[in-house]
This record gives sequence, C-alpha cells and structure tokens, in this order.
Amino acid sequence: MLSKSFRSAGASLKAFEPNKPVNGSKYQSWDNPRCEILKALAEAKPMSHSLCLECKGGRLLCGREPCPLLAKIHIQSPIEQTLKKTMFGPSPPSLFVGWMGYPNVFVGPMASLDAENSQHLDNPHEWYGADFNQIIHMRSNLVRSKTKEHIKSKSRIVMDVQELTLAKNSVDVELEFKKTPHYSLSFSPISQPMGPTGILEKFKIAGNVSIPQKVEKVVCDELKSVESASLLYGKNFDVYYISKVLSAGILGIEKNKKLVPTKWSITAVDSMLANEMLKRIRDYPQINDYVVFSNTYLENHFEVLMIPGPWGFEQFEAWAPNTLWTLAYDKPVIAVESEGVRGRSDYAIKEGGGYYATRFAVCEYLEKTKRQATVIIFREIYDTYVMPCGVWECRENIRHSFMNTPVKFATLNEALKHIASTLKLSIKEFVSKSRFLQQKKLFDFC
Repeated sequence: MLSKSFRSAGASLKAFEPNKPVNGSKYQSWDNPRCEILKALAEAKPMSHSLCLECKGGRLLCGREPCPLLAKIHIQSPIEQTLKKTMFGPSPPSLFVGWMGYPNVFVGPMASLDAENSQHLDNPHEWYGADFNQIIHMRSNLVRSKTKEHIKSKSRIVMDVQELTLAKNSVDVELEFKKTPHYSLSFSPISQPMGPTGILEKFKIAGNVSIPQKVEKVVCDELKSVESASLLYGKNFDVYYISKVLSAGILGIEKNKKLVPTKWSITAVDSMLANEMLKRIRDYPQINDYVVFSNTYLENHFEVLMIPGPWGFEQFEAWAPNTLWTLAYDKPVIAVESEGVRGRSDYAIKEGGGYYATRFAVCEYLEKTKRQATVIIFREIYDTYVMPCGVWECRENIRHSFMNTPVKFATLNEALKHIASTLKLSIKEFVSKSRFLQQKKLFDFC
C-alpha cells in the first residue's frame, strides 16, 4: 500500500486482482474473454504462475499485450491537470527507446515538469533512499515523447535526440504533441517507471548542448560498442549515462550504429562492463576470509557472501507470496542463476536484468579492491514490494552493501550461520539449490 502522505498529495494506486473484469466492464479482454476465439486463445495459452515470475512483464512470454498484471496498477495524480499539447522545459537530458515492433520502434526525448530537479528525475544513482511514493512522484514529472523510427534512422529528430543525450547537464527543449500527453505510469522489471506519454509532432533543442570533450573523442572514434562503453566508464561516466548513450545509437562502429531499446541497453551495459572487468578480476589474488555484506532497500533484502576461490557468481531470488508476480502462490518461490569462472554464454532467463545488475555491482567492487572471489547473493523480496522499479534498485542495493561494514569469518559455516540469522527463509532452502554450496562439506549451520 502507498502511504497516506502520498495519497493526500492527490495520487492513488489500485492493484486489481488477476483474472477479474476491471470495474465490471462489459468489454472483453484477456481477463474477461467473451467471444469464442478469445476464449479458445485464453484456454490454449493460460497465464502460468512460473511464467509470470520468469517474465515479470518484461518479455510478454504469455503473448498478452500489455502485461495483464502491470496493466492492473493504476496511478492517479494531479499532474495530469498540468499537461498541455505544447511544452517547454528542461530535459535531464534523457530519451526512451521502446522495443515493441522492433526494428521500427518508438523513440523520443523526455522533458521535465519540474525545472529545478530535472537532472535528478532520470539519475537512479541519486535516488537511493527514496521510497515508492517519492519514486512515483519523480517519474510522474517526466514526460515521454515518442515517434516511430527505424533503428537505423538518421532523421532530424533522431540526430537531435542523439545530440541531446550526450549532454551532461539539463538542456531546454520545445515539444509539440499531436494530442495532449496521456497521464499514466508504466512499469518495467528492467527500466525505471515511465510517466506521461504523448505522440511527438515537433521537437526542437532550445538550449545550449554542452558535450564533455572526453565523450566527443570516444564517440567519434571507430570503436566497438564494448570498447567505447569501457572507455567512458574508465573516465568516470556512470553506467546510467553510458546505457542512455548506447540506447541513442551513438556507440559503436559507424556502419553498425543503431537505436537500442532502453531496457536492452541497460542490461547490455551491465553485461559488457562486467565482462571487461572480469578479464582482470580473474588474475587478481583471491580473498582470504569469508566476508558478508548486507543491505535492505525498497523491500528487498540482500546478503552478499564472498568465498575465497576463483571467480564464480550465484544469485538467489526468494519471492514472498502476494507480490505482483506471486499473487497466485501461497508460499515463497526461489529462483537461482549462476556462472563459473568462465562466465556464461546464455541469458539468465530466470532472473533477467536483475542478475546482470547485481553482477555488475559485484565486479565493480572486486575491480576496485583488486581481489577475486566466489560470490553468492541471497535476495529476499518481501510482500510489501508493491511495484517493479527497475533493476537500478538491485544495482544500488549491492553498491550500498559494499559501503556498509562487512562481517568476516574464518569458516564458511560461521558465515552461513550469520546469514541464516538475517533471512526470513531457512538457509537450507538456498543451500539445496546452490551450485557452489553443495560442493562444500558443510556442518549443521541452521
């Protein structure tokens, strides 16, 4: 439930039960099939409990568009009354590239209704500590414009969006929409929540675009995307800036440059940068102790266990029943993904972008400390996790765990006893599914 303070500000959230008609609607939908064709389709491809947890609305694995569960989160806000057909205001700077209809996708700049805090609205690195209500408020103040373009398009709009994206500071823009933007708040398991949306008719950069010289040099060189991303990261540009630049189709060899859907670019940058760091991490000395880091934020609790040994990574996601993705479950569900010293060649489908976001944060820490370890993450998602916020909260949870004082142990059993005391589920539930812990000779640590 959202707090009273947010509702008193004029916004409300309603989560409807799955498979029930909304407001008793007489119109048919996936939740309310009436014609024989739709009934047959619903019967042939029913929503699967395990499929929902795996997909989290990000890939539409059930074939339904939009995700029936995400569609049931409804936000109302007084901001709707301030939206107009024409808009002048600062862009953080930011863009959004959709994935539906690929390679013909929606793309457009985003502009802020809050001139004083525009940069903050699209920089998750600064969001840590904000609650669900504050995140909703921030993202509601960011208007997304969109127009259909091919991923290889060199149209005036695409080129202006690319120039805008390279800026490090807010830039004023003028937007003209075909109709007044529609107020809604859409959610994704990968990207941040999206606010009001409108079809773009005209777009003009109205302010000065200041592009850092370091960035200009990198994007003008004929380098592969992974090389460009690594150079920018090495020059202290954060992962959030790099993923936007990749999404805008600016990185890479000229003939290969193309727009990249926002949620794909986020995971791609996490994966690319971690892979580059791992080339060095595998040669670093192994840690000597068993080390545990902890952090809790946005109803997610993380325990990070580092074990002396070669690089290896494993993450558990323990979902409480009655979250958005586990409404049909009456007991917790644990997903697990892992990789050995050589990494992995397939996509971590059970956990998706969250796996790569935490993996990146772990590699970032190991690179900084010049150490190597086998790392196991225990993640518990509580039933008070009311809405998906994007994988940034996974990344920032892990980053902040490394800012907390670690606890060191001489043995693995001692470390697991400590972790067991912090988890709601029995540690045995995790050990029985673990690729690495089952290889160890463990005593009774529960």
